[in-house]
Amino acid sequence: MIPISVCIIGRNEEQHIDTCLSRLAKYPFEIVYVDTGSTDRTKELAAKYTSCIYDFAWCDDFSAARNYSLEKASNNYILVVDCDEYLETANLQELDELIQEFPLVVGQIVRKSPCYSGDVETAVTDYVERIFDRRYYHYTGIIHEQVTPRTGDSSKLTVYQAPLTFTHVGYFTNQEDREKKAKRNISLLEKELQKNPDDPYLYYQIGESYQLIGDYERAYQAYDKGFYLDVDETLPYVRDMITSYGHSMLETDRAQKALTLEGVYEYFQDYADFVYMMGNVYLTLRQNQKALDQFLHALKLTDHLQDGTNSFLSLHNIGCIYEAYEYYDAAKEAYQKAADMGYAHSQERLTNLINRLT
Repeated sequence: MIPISVCIIGRNEEQHIDTCLSRLAKYPFEIVYVDTGSTDRTKELAAKYTSCIYDFAWCDDFSAARNYSLEKASNNYILVVDCDEYLETANLQELDELIQEFPLVVGQIVRKSPCYSGDVETAVTDYVERIFDRRYYHYTGIIHEQVTPRTGDSSKLTVYQAPLTFTHVGYFTNQEDREKKAKRNISLLEKELQKNPDDPYLYYQIGESYQLIGDYERAYQAYDKGFYLDVDETLPYVRDMITSYGHSMLETDRAQKALTLEGVYEYFQDYADFVYMMGNVYLTLRQNQKALDQFLHALKLTDHLQDGTNSFLSLHNIGCIYEAYEYYDAAKEAYQKAADMGYAHSQERLTNLINRLT
């Protein structure tokens, strides 16, 4: 099989590094760990799994640290992992076949991130470019660094989905840790923005950082600036930015303005997260029939990142609308389906409705 080096950078990650590396050590990977200034037991714990441990003087540039880790690897094919990402499933035979079939293509891992949506525990799934030949690719960008061809930009990467699934626990931290991480990220993003003031991707990432800590007003301001720049609707981050933009408007009492997203509906109508968000816009504005149409449409879609937008979340809102119209049998059916998927709010609503009708 083609040898692969796993390259990891980190600092003060003692709460994650042992679990991360113990999962990877089950497979025949070379593990390269680059430390950017830990003051805890991170390096000591990493040494249980690899002797390839190096120090890198932090310079406010994630790409510089990433590229240093690539240089230290013994193999040309690289798998990049973060300390708070835990390998869940891997099919190395299939991965080897994909690499041999597409040697110059970048592989995406599947990453599932547990998080909260309001008070509801949910998860977001994304696909991240992490497997490549270092002779042809490297990292660019001081933060939220991107895999970039050494001969061009990263906007049109050709990718395949690799048979590797990780759980990302980075969003499942306390508020203090989230705020610390967000402030660091925003500071670096704003520094990058001074050099590239018309880059919508930077505004998207700033918005995501503010949204992570519940500052929806500043998240809205960032998304709003990114939305009105020249964006390529085909890029995956753009659909996420537009969806988050809509949610930020709902969170800041701008539902009427969110109707402007009808103007881009044709580009994202097959994306359940966006359709579900539009349903919530209509629901907030009491345009119940339009909201119902969106939630019913979302149930038919398979392209989504957040758990529930094409299942229990849409079903719950369908139940609420039917209940408001006094279509109680239809409401109970929708609530029951969502409750069967483990959605506690629907079970509570169903129980209350049944009690009220008896």
